[in-house]
Amino acid sequence: MTGLQEELMKRLESKEQRIIELRRHLHRHPELSFHETETAKYIAAFYQGQDCKIQTNIGGGNGIIVDIKGGLPGPNLAIRADFDALPIQEATGLPFASETPGVMHACGHDGHTAYMLILAETLIELKDQLPGTIRVIHQPAEEVPPGGAIGMIKAGCLDGIDHVLGIHVMSMMELGEIGCHPGSVHTGRATFKVKLQGKGGHGSTPQDANDTIVAAAQFVSSVQTIVSRRISPFDAATVTIGSFDGKGSANVIKDSVTLEGDVRIMKEATREIVEKEFKQLLAGTCQAFGIEYELDYVNDYPVCVNDADFTEFVSQTLENAHIPEVTKVWDCGPQTPSEDFAYYAKERLSCFFFVGAHIKGTPMVPHHHPKFNIDEKSLIISAKAMGNVVLAYLAKGAD
Repeated sequence: MTGLQEELMKRLESKEQRIIELRRHLHRHPELSFHETETAKYIAAFYQGQDCKIQTNIGGGNGIIVDIKGGLPGPNLAIRADFDALPIQEATGLPFASETPGVMHACGHDGHTAYMLILAETLIELKDQLPGTIRVIHQPAEEVPPGGAIGMIKAGCLDGIDHVLGIHVMSMMELGEIGCHPGSVHTGRATFKVKLQGKGGHGSTPQDANDTIVAAAQFVSSVQTIVSRRISPFDAATVTIGSFDGKGSANVIKDSVTLEGDVRIMKEATREIVEKEFKQLLAGTCQAFGIEYELDYVNDYPVCVNDADFTEFVSQTLENAHIPEVTKVWDCGPQTPSEDFAYYAKERLSCFFFVGAHIKGTPMVPHHHPKFNIDEKSLIISAKAMGNVVLAYLAKGAD
């Protein structure tokens, strides 16, 4: 470890409690995607008076860009953290639980922002010794399509940038572990809403009706054959019907039913197959039952692809850093959720990696759950991990 790395680690360690305090403040005051106005103000205020360039209201929304220009020539690297919350009623019972009814940081974005703020502050303190420029991307609206990344990219957040890095804390990964995976690391996604319109009637005279519940039930079953019979066993895909709205009286045949769900894929070529088969099965089912349909099928987040060489560099850097709190750096394999970091990865060679945050001795609670929580030790690990990779990258680019 170089003297600069040692100094960065030492300074971060001295600020660990501040990271936790920042995370808890943000956790108390969550804001939904595209509505994070107070959070954006809080982030911008943090940088006031610091020796950096701040741009706010990026992408026509709440995005913030902070440029830290080093004192020496070198490459240009972007590091990204998201800061939106979810429409979930918190049930953790934490003393710093959400004070906003029905809104919760149930994915860890409060932690992402907290560690990034302190890491950025520390890099600013050391900027005269740094070769190149670090661009900190504070991104809103990761959770809701089209996501905040698209607007920020269109506004120029990647202009002049060579590579992009991102971290996600993971409640389902053991504390002390860091996971990196080259290639497709997060699924691509599509969402759909289908309204089946038939002819209502009475349960005593089904012959006079066109039963949309029966039609919808058959479609729900048949649509699962897309994955089992149209997708190669070597390619990952899922089709989920998450909502079946057909509530009515017990003796009344419903004239309409609405289905909602999503699709996940690990190859963009698979996306086209699923969409084609989905629409074909829907049309065939409705024709067979003599009913009509309205379909809203939206392809949103692409597959997130980590550059293989850059990811290997990140992995090796983390192994060589010998961060005391890190017990394992490993290939964690692809992750099934979707992530709008994928848009950065489409534009620049990127690496999105994972920091374990499971609270030892407690049940593993997944992200987007009312009882989601993280071990706050994961925040200093995130800051140290990202900090080590940043310094190694800048040093390599300056050679």
